[in-house]
Amino acid sequence: MTPYDAASPQGQAPLIDGFGRTVTYLRLSVTDRCDLRCVYCMAEHMTFLPKAEVLTLEELDRIATAFVGLGVRKLRLTGGEPLVRKGMMELVEALSRHLKTGALSELTLTTNGTRLTEFAGRLAAAGVKRINVSLDTLKPDLFRKLTRGGDVAKVIAGIEAAQAAGLSVKINTVALKDDNAGEIPDLIRWAHARGADLTLIETMPLGEVEADRTDQFLSLKDVRQSLESFWTLEELPLNTGGPARYVRIAETGGRLGLITPLSHNFCEACNRVRLTCTGTLHTCLGQEDASDLRAVLRAGATDEQLADAIRLAVDAKPKGHDFEIARAKPAVARHMSTTGG
Repeated sequence: MTPYDAASPQGQAPLIDGFGRTVTYLRLSVTDRCDLRCVYCMAEHMTFLPKAEVLTLEELDRIATAFVGLGVRKLRLTGGEPLVRKGMMELVEALSRHLKTGALSELTLTTNGTRLTEFAGRLAAAGVKRINVSLDTLKPDLFRKLTRGGDVAKVIAGIEAAQAAGLSVKINTVALKDDNAGEIPDLIRWAHARGADLTLIETMPLGEVEADRTDQFLSLKDVRQSLESFWTLEELPLNTGGPARYVRIAETGGRLGLITPLSHNFCEACNRVRLTCTGTLHTCLGQEDASDLRAVLRAGATDEQLADAIRLAVDAKPKGHDFEIARAKPAVARHMSTTGG
């Protein structure tokens, strides 16, 4: 693809929302499609978006570049599964120019790992330093159940390929009371033995899915108390730009992240926004706020008009989400796969 180079005047005012938080982190979804069907993320029979509704690679590049020009320092590419998007690596390689200029401090992605054996080398060559890999179990049968047909061996091979290419890997694990609760210590040991951090995530009420998330909710406060009965957890001041709070486990020598949108709200320091693959900007994961940047682009907006639209959306960023696992309906109707990681 041909990179789009938007004018990015030096000294532009940073993106600051109405509550004084500076936005420096964009999570950019490149597709709503995925080669897995995780039960808490997607409906079993998903209806995917028509191609015309999805941003082109050039449009994705232009919006990302506009955010970089407005002070965004971290860009995470998500999906669906980003590596199933045709031309994905060309987009990564184009966006890496912002790393070379120093305008962007980090370009990374979240993946299910199934295609890392193919793309890990190119990701590393493009300047990607670390990636997040979603993995909820090491048990082949349970993995097949949770992903509706996936092969955990492919993911493990992908993680090994990523590390061999020099990428730092963090494992993301959704805590599920009825499925992997008892396996969490083994997952942590497995990740730490391979030099990978692991982050536990509480299940979030996003999208209409067949599973009952009320029954599956597992408070990480309870998980932490359980882990502390046999491990020593040391608080860390680490901040990677996301919502995780980190501890070091003395016995394994590795880091454990805890993302607790339900049992502990983390909105007061939120520095991120999400753009869907259709160009809808969500400034809060747990609210139905939305700004249509695709319409702005396709109406022929200038760089200045696009920047103004972004500023207007960020200024209206809500104070926080209001997730409540016990509700009959999800907090928002959109699926995580369409929101962007």
